Amino acid sequence: MGIVSGLLLLPLAPVRGTAWIADHLLQEARRQAHDPRAVQARLAALNRALDEGTVDEAAFEREEDRLLTLLERQTRPTGPTATTNPARRRHV
Repeated sequence: MGIVSGLLLLPLAPVRGTAWIADHLLQEARRQAHDPRAVQARLAALNRALDEGTVDEAAFEREEDRLLTLLERQTRPTGPTATTNPARRRHV
């Protein structure tokens, strides 16, 4: 960035700084929300809520399915070996 463009964009610095902070906060929130330990803690809290009667069976089932799906996605292996059948690989 040159001096002239830096001076012209200087009034936008607070906006860019705020956008940068918001982006990092969003990334951290997503990381924490998808942490397997956090998902397991939410499952435990959901089970306690069901036991205490603060959540009904239908709501429990919906949320449990959502959390289990999220947890399954996190523990599923990723990458080319996860989707490629080793028996069908061609040796070159």
